[in-house]
This record gives sequence, structure tokens and C-alpha cells, in this order.
Amino acid sequence: MKQFFGMSQSGNIEEAVRGLNNPELIMLLSNSEQFEEHVKKLEDLFPNVPSIGCIGMSYDTKVVEKGVGVIAFFDGVNAVANVLEEVSVMPVKYIERLEKDIEKVGASHKDTVCLDFCTGNDACVLTTIYSALKSQNISLIGGTGDAGKVSANGKVYEDAVVYALVKNRGGRVKAYKENIYQPLSNYRFIASKTDKARYVLGELNGKSAKQTYQNILHVTEKEILTQTFKNPFGKINGKDTCIISIKDVEGNALTCFRQVNDSDVLILLQLGDYKNIIKNTIQTIHNDFPHPSAVFSVNCLFRYLLFTENNYMQEYLYEMGKLGNHVGFVGYGEHYNNQFVNQSMTCVAFE
Repeated sequence: MKQFFGMSQSGNIEEAVRGLNNPELIMLLSNSEQFEEHVKKLEDLFPNVPSIGCIGMSYDTKVVEKGVGVIAFFDGVNAVANVLEEVSVMPVKYIERLEKDIEKVGASHKDTVCLDFCTGNDACVLTTIYSALKSQNISLIGGTGDAGKVSANGKVYEDAVVYALVKNRGGRVKAYKENIYQPLSNYRFIASKTDKARYVLGELNGKSAKQTYQNILHVTEKEILTQTFKNPFGKINGKDTCIISIKDVEGNALTCFRQVNDSDVLILLQLGDYKNIIKNTIQTIHNDFPHPSAVFSVNCLFRYLLFTENNYMQEYLYEMGKLGNHVGFVGYGEHYNNQFVNQSMTCVAFE
């Protein structure tokens, strides 16, 4: 298979798709002002080609912040795109679509991946989708787009998750997740006074979550929202740690970008030696795929902001580019199989 990336910093969709011929799957990363226009134009240019899209930044060796990016797979994939609607209420209502699509592409865990763009309620969505994928042990990566809109096959949806099943006819696929954080000391908390619907974390070990965070890290209330770049929370999930970013301060509570429940065990994290961690990730992928035909990644917005603040973003894209054809998008939350995580990178490599 082969991977295409085209872009236009000014948002010219025809410029972005210049040189794209016979795509077998298209992913659109657009801006909020032109998204619906781009969805329609893309369908006119490539009718009947499976496609998914969302609002967000994209990248290959450079980042497209406000224009449009187009990622496409061709020459060696079987692909299908579809949507699960009403994700805030009952996404399982539409799960039969995914079950049929798994059969349609002849999906298997060795050569197939599910890519998704979501508008919200991610944890529920991933549980629903993975209930269908797990029978074949098919990996999933994806993320949350901006402005509550996504697209599939030329149509715009709200309150939905769009997905593409991609079967690599040329060989294997493998998904990866990267965590650049590590535990800070031995801090361990029991969450309470949570609001699952609004992602509110009220107390840690029976004390104000906001005050606890401030006291440990010696930061002002205004500094909390940027301190989370360096010190998010983590939720223990078996041998894995799911990162939880702080979204806002609400009185003495904190609101987060993913759900926290009463009695969840949380730890406090600190930024590790991210440059070395990233080099190790690249080496791991290289060991598995000495010459990958494509690598598609999803990077968290907070990673993008952290890397940009430290003048590392361009170097990061250069390092990832050493794998070969690397492209991706910047999300508001990352998906890895049935996990909804923050401040992470997820990716899939194709043989």
C-alpha cells in the first residue's frame, strides 16, 4: 500500500488533492469555517471513494494549523467507511453497521486496523466499537475532532463517530501508544465527589482536588491549566496508565478531558525525558517494520502545545519522518483499542 498527504495552508481543497489518483480511502482534516464545503467538494472530486473527516490540524513534515490536509491510502488496501450515530445516547444502536463492515473487508487482526474520528462521549463510543472489533482482535486508533462535527462518505454528522476499516493487502498492521509521562513520587489518590456526565473531579483523598493539586505542585489557580502539560493525572489500568488532562477549574473541583469515577485510583504524573522516549518508540516501530509503507499517528493537542512551547515540534516531525511516510492529525483526545486517553500519541504502522 501507499500513503498520500496533501495540504493547503489557505484551505484550497483542490490544491490539497493535487497529484492524488485512484485513492482507496480518504481522510479529511479541515477547519471549522470550511469543513462542510470541503466535505462536499471532496465527494464531488472522488465520488464513491470511502472517506472520513473531522475538524483539526494535520501534519507530515510540517503542521497545517488552519487550512486543510488530505490523507489517502491507495495501491493495496481494502477500505470501508461508515458512521455510528447518537453517540451521546446510544451508539450501540448502530453497531450492526460495523459488524457488517468487518465482514465486508474480510478483516483480521494481522492486516486490518480501524481508524476513527469522534465528536465526544469517547469512552462509551470505544467500548461500543471494541465490542465488535474484539472478536477478530482488530486494533483501533483515532481521536476527537473539534467543533462537534465529523464526516463520512460526503455527509456531515453531529453527535457521531465515523470510522474506516483498512485492510492492508500488502502485509501486517500494528498499533502503538506512546506515554511520555511517569509517576511523580508516590502520590496516590482515591477520587470522590465526581460528576461522570461533566467529567468533574471533586475530591482527592477527601480533600479539594484543586487545592490538593496546587499544594503538591506549588502553583496558582491560573497556572493549573498549563501545569497539566507537565503534570497530568494518571489512572491505573492493569499494567497500563491512562493519562487524564485537566480541562478547567470549577470552584474547588477540577474538570477533566476524560471521565473520572468515584473510587477510581489516580496517581500524579510528571513529564519524562520525552525526546529519549520518542526515540525509543521510533526504534520499536522500526524493529517491527524495517521499511513501513506508511505510519499514521494521532497526537494530542496538549503534546502539540508542549512541543511547540519547547521548540521541539519540527524536530519531532523530522524524527518521526525517519520511519518513512509519516502523517497524522492533532486530536482533543486519543483512542487506542478500547482506551480513551489524553496527552498521548497513538499510531498505526503498515507493512
